[in-house]
Amino acid sequence: MKFDRDGAPFVALSALPAVAAAAAGHRRLALPLLALPAAIAAFFRDPDRAPERGAPGDPDVVLAPADGKVMHVGAPQVGVAPPGDWQQISIFLSLADVHINRTPYGGTVTDVSHRPGQYLAAFRAESAQENERSEIAVESEVSGELRTVVFRQIVGVAARRVVTRVGVGDVLGAGERIGLMRFGSRMDVFVPHGVRLEVQVGDRTVAGESVIARWPAPGDLPVPS
Repeated sequence: MKFDRDGAPFVALSALPAVAAAAAGHRRLALPLLALPAAIAAFFRDPDRAPERGAPGDPDVVLAPADGKVMHVGAPQVGVAPPGDWQQISIFLSLADVHINRTPYGGTVTDVSHRPGQYLAAFRAESAQENERSEIAVESEVSGELRTVVFRQIVGVAARRVVTRVGVGDVLGAGERIGLMRFGSRMDVFVPHGVRLEVQVGDRTVAGESVIARWPAPGDLPVPS
């Protein structure tokens, strides 16, 4: 199992009490104190992922950007979506979920922006407007059609920092790592109308593997607005 480099200082700091106890000869005390650094290390775990069958290299597929539970699907929540005509999928990450984030769609990064804000509980609708967040837009041309997917890393009560490791001009493959959020958070994905949504509220997603939306193939019936 791999671990993200951002976790190293947190693990080291949380291990100090156990190290101090062991150095003082209190081995029985040191062992339970190791539970905290072990839990923090688990939070920063970074497993490899493989998209679902049919997804690798498929330009019509939108993948989950995060592990978690789907909490919103459909028309955008009021005041949440970027300008334009979008559908919204929101995923809530608990402290137990993997917090490495991945791009839901392959293409060129055309915009990256960061907005400071509050630390409301990520499952509250207003967190998408009020909390600290990073917004990333990815564009790709498929058969002459320019497609855009916008997604956001949004911190929560426990998450206090968004880590975004991509910049404008970067070319990403679907499911590629783009950063992480520290300690509980939410991700929103915005896709255009006409894209078929493949998840429902309550579904569990796996970052870089679960298909959450799909562009219809030529000849498919349009998705109702």
